Amino acid sequence: MKILVADRISPLGVDLFKAEDGFEVIEAYESSPEQILELVKDVDGLAVRSETTVTPEVFAAAKKLKVVGRAGVGVDNIDIESATDHGVIVMNTPTGNTIATAELTFTHMLAGTRPIVQAAARMRDGGWDRKKFTGSELNGKVLGVLGMGRIGAEVSKRARAFQMQVLAFDPYLTEARAKDLGVTLADFDTLIKQADYITVHMPLTSDTKHMINTDTIKRMKKGVRIFNCARGGIIDEAALVDGLKSGQIAAAGLDVYEDEPPAEDSELRSIPNLVLTPHLGASTQEAQENVGIDVARQMIDTLNGGMVVNALNMPSVDPQILERLTPYITLAEKIGTFSQQLGPQGIEKITIRYYGKIIDLDTLPLTNAIQRGFLKGITDNVNDVNAPKKIMDLGIETEEVKTQAHADFNELIQVMVTNNEGKERSISGTLFGKQQTPRIVAVDSHSVEVNTGATLIVLKNKDVPGIVGFVGQMLGEDGVNIANMSLSREQGEDGKGFAVSIFELDSVPSDKATQRIAEHDAIEKYRVISL
Repeated sequence: MKILVADRISPLGVDLFKAEDGFEVIEAYESSPEQILELVKDVDGLAVRSETTVTPEVFAAAKKLKVVGRAGVGVDNIDIESATDHGVIVMNTPTGNTIATAELTFTHMLAGTRPIVQAAARMRDGGWDRKKFTGSELNGKVLGVLGMGRIGAEVSKRARAFQMQVLAFDPYLTEARAKDLGVTLADFDTLIKQADYITVHMPLTSDTKHMINTDTIKRMKKGVRIFNCARGGIIDEAALVDGLKSGQIAAAGLDVYEDEPPAEDSELRSIPNLVLTPHLGASTQEAQENVGIDVARQMIDTLNGGMVVNALNMPSVDPQILERLTPYITLAEKIGTFSQQLGPQGIEKITIRYYGKIIDLDTLPLTNAIQRGFLKGITDNVNDVNAPKKIMDLGIETEEVKTQAHADFNELIQVMVTNNEGKERSISGTLFGKQQTPRIVAVDSHSVEVNTGATLIVLKNKDVPGIVGFVGQMLGEDGVNIANMSLSREQGEDGKGFAVSIFELDSVPSDKATQRIAEHDAIEKYRVISL
């Protein structure tokens, strides 16, 4: 496999790639966008930091690309939507620079509390202005942390060591986790009104862009101190400048900016109570080694078919859990394929029901497998990465339902497809025996037992003599052998009987044989299913 290392990562990470059997490493640092487009044409993995921009054009050109690894946290330089469309995994390394960023944040907080930077500059100029550089103390102050992920948690830990009270705003933080961290959960409005210090540790999204703005700054305590070592754009820089000038904000520190680098004449550069650093969050020797090693290990595992971790556009599954799930994944994909081929036209909804002990497992990979199987005959280049999005793009809703028990089976997966007219078809399957062989056990309400490794004929016919013999004769004349057959009989609402039959075949019948079978007066529905 070919690995393109487009930006400089730790040599230890590059060495891991080179030591892997069957891997060829291309180091192409400081390549132009045009050079990147040429280099990616036959690579399996692409490792970047923040310098290389991975555009839709890159994904279109990289026909073999399976994974893009970002040595660091932020992925603003990677078009994740395009990656997903092309079935490429995008992963980052969120833990490698956690301590480095947390320590830099706290350094900014200290520099915003005691004017060390300004005092040091004055000393170099020959000054000695002790009274001018009187500061404050962290002890006893309220720190508001926006985002309580890994970095926010580490900052909070350090703040508590300085005897600060910590308020945390995070939509995903539970009371139990907050208690473990020694912080107090607060809504956004409460936090900005009560905090003496505010630090940002959230991703840049449509919801967080300019979260700190003119209006929110007005609602803060006079003399608040604000710090951002997360992502540029979360703080409205113009509003920050106005707040610093007016004294509403006593001090601030930025490591990230809306535009990087800020313009040489940016007003940010001239505000005396604002400390600026040039995006140094991960710039420690330890952090660079960590993220370089992490991205190499993650990409190697992924390309070798192992565990996918820290993926941003697909679920990550532990290898032991994945091993246990593998038979179910095979079954789920077959059921997805079966349901698409047997279902009515105009499908608008896929309802997936999991029964029994299977609900104790992580069912997301199974749902992805069903979606992948459903799309198998509809579109090319389908995998776990892009299947959910492709399903959504088709306007098809996917619903999961989990039930503790089933009347007939210890474990069962049922997929029901519904079209725009309300017509439904369902396929159910389970695993049989010690070998965990996947079997289809129901079509709609009809009990059957069908292997998933064959071409199938599904018939619904009037329950009259001669149908099985007729089908056998037609297939025999066509040179198609019947490997197995499953039959289910039922009385219709009109009192007349009908049957549902599934024939397992060794080969695909010809169009001529198919037409002759379908034209029989007693056969109401006929479908060839290729699994």
